[in-house]
Amino acid sequence: MTATAFSAMSQGRVDPELLARISDEVAIVEEELLLQVRSQVDLVEKVGRHTLEAGGKRLRPAFVTLAAQATNLEFSIERTRKLGACMEMIHMATLIHDDVIDNAVTRRGRSTASAEFGNTAAILSGDVLLSKAMVLLSRDGDLDIIRSVSEAAVDIAEGEVRELGVRGIFDLDEATHLDVLGLKTASFIECCCEVGAIVAGAPEEIQRALKAFGYHVGMAFQIVDDILDYRGDQSKTGKPIATDFREGQATLPLIFLRDCLSEAESTMARRKFGNGVNEDEIRMISDWMDTRGAFDLAEQAAKAHITQAILTLDKLPDSPSKALLETVAYHIIRRQS
Repeated sequence: MTATAFSAMSQGRVDPELLARISDEVAIVEEELLLQVRSQVDLVEKVGRHTLEAGGKRLRPAFVTLAAQATNLEFSIERTRKLGACMEMIHMATLIHDDVIDNAVTRRGRSTASAEFGNTAAILSGDVLLSKAMVLLSRDGDLDIIRSVSEAAVDIAEGEVRELGVRGIFDLDEATHLDVLGLKTASFIECCCEVGAIVAGAPEEIQRALKAFGYHVGMAFQIVDDILDYRGDQSKTGKPIATDFREGQATLPLIFLRDCLSEAESTMARRKFGNGVNEDEIRMISDWMDTRGAFDLAEQAAKAHITQAILTLDKLPDSPSKALLETVAYHIIRRQS
């Protein structure tokens, strides 16, 4: 994430020097990632570089550094850089595996690793990235961090399996869906913030506050992602619209829409859910979500999580770094990709 991107988020509320420092740190993490995707196996390196060059917000390594800075305590910037790279490598590996599971051919506007190199190469190369992340963790050697990251990795994997288990359920209830989001997305952003707090040697109360902040930001991030799946600009999101509906994955926009459908509309949507819906039908369903308040309700759910995230920061000392964390949280619900 560049200084320009952070500056656009902050709208003048955050010290420009702090923005530049955070941007520099993310750039250094990017350099570390380039080193880490190198491999003695040519195909592994190609898959890693392909995924890395697709870009991304690099929010996870940014949260490691932002959380550490928000404690107002001294910490090793070298550790946050290495651990930030570790977290991003785990994230990259999960994206590679997700694209295989979902048969996705594009991500962020370019071909996925599985489309470019085949499923087997993508899966195995993703495994290499995960293994390299574990090496970085072991070299850091902090057992609390190893425990936190390991537990988050289990949550991600179990969340993906649980999501697979509810695929095709048109009447999926909201509570189950939110449990899935908590495991597959929020848990890892929660972990990034906790890792930053641990590196800074923050007291347990501050660690818990930053961990809770990460959880609520992660929930809001995924809810917004699910809204953008239906109404995002494809040129910005880099993927086809309504992927979730096409794959039979119920998310909040559909969950909130169901009670607003007539019997005939519900029958049609249920029949087409994960079963060959065409573009006109997708546009019609997305229009229903818009005009019948489903998007509004989903946005309210995301905003409620951001409100909770900001409240958790009350336990932290006021500082420019805390203000930047708040700014990033508010940006989550305004993003377009």
